[in-house]
Amino acid sequence: MHQPAARDDAGHRTATGPASVTVAQLAEFDEIIDVRSEGEFAEDHIPGAINCPVLDDAERVRVGTIYKQVSSFEAKKIGAALVSRNIARHIEDRFLDRPRSWRPLVYCWRGGTRSGAFAQVLQQIGWRVGRLEGGYKAYRREVIADLQTLPARLRWRAVCGLTGCGKSRLLAALAGLGAQVLDLEGLAAHRGSVLGTLPDAPQPTQKMFETLIWNVLRGFSPARPAYVEAESRKIGDLRVPESLIACMWQSECVRLEAGVGVRIALLKQEYTHFLDDPQALMARLEILAGLYGHAVIHRWKMLARAGRWDELVEDLLGTHYDPAYTRSTLKHYPRYAQALVLKLEHTGDDAFAALARRCLGRDG
Repeated sequence: MHQPAARDDAGHRTATGPASVTVAQLAEFDEIIDVRSEGEFAEDHIPGAINCPVLDDAERVRVGTIYKQVSSFEAKKIGAALVSRNIARHIEDRFLDRPRSWRPLVYCWRGGTRSGAFAQVLQQIGWRVGRLEGGYKAYRREVIADLQTLPARLRWRAVCGLTGCGKSRLLAALAGLGAQVLDLEGLAAHRGSVLGTLPDAPQPTQKMFETLIWNVLRGFSPARPAYVEAESRKIGDLRVPESLIACMWQSECVRLEAGVGVRIALLKQEYTHFLDDPQALMARLEILAGLYGHAVIHRWKMLARAGRWDELVEDLLGTHYDPAYTRSTLKHYPRYAQALVLKLEHTGDDAFAALARRCLGRDG
């Protein structure tokens, strides 16, 4: 780490300033502090970072307005007062219990004034603080660059199967046995279909989605297979990085199969929020009216109102999901025909664990 020596007014060497560090050194620190505003933090941030804004969204607007309409000098005075108060509040509220050995890393947008002010105060207290060189912009550049190269270094296994076969449950079982698993739908907070939105769980931003993928991939070993559910380019409103989807589409496949009764049971477990709120389901079904016409949508709504869930699910599978999934899979996964076939007999955890062991046995 580059840590330049500080000097006093007489030119004498004093205690060194905050260390300048790179993204590769993130793991060396006990805590990562993002001092950008709450809006910047919500769009994307380093995984595990906590948000301690030195200027919140409203304060940034205020200082920026003074800068443009009055002068940079007046803006700096107001900004300095706000930053000083906010740093003091964060230290009192969050960091007074940290021991002398605590090592924090601070970053802002470019690694400039905001992180410099916060890091300098922490360093003066006596903590060995680091400041991310280039700030969030440098971090974001590294994420983009890594996402271009990391997927191609791995041996992918795409878990394929019709809707309701339990692909997500199989991935969870594989992860439970120590396999490398990239759960894209979990990271995207979406189940990947027109009914895939999750209640009270909005999707992350595109940048945050890419950060979450990067954070998983950088921990994978090329020596072991990496399992992922077969996907198309989009999961809800989010796009899977091009380099990753290209590798997935060329990967070896695992085909999970299940009878329609098992699939219906699994789907009813996964979509209980629609069983509890049929009106929400009917609103989502309207999206499919352009494909199937109002008569079909009316039939599905009638089944939902009547609580005839098994009939509705089977009709949705046969009419919409199975044909669409089959077309997409055959188009994008050329190695699908050579897939290892796993047959799911029931919905218990032991059934998924047994199939996961078969996967690992084949790859072991």
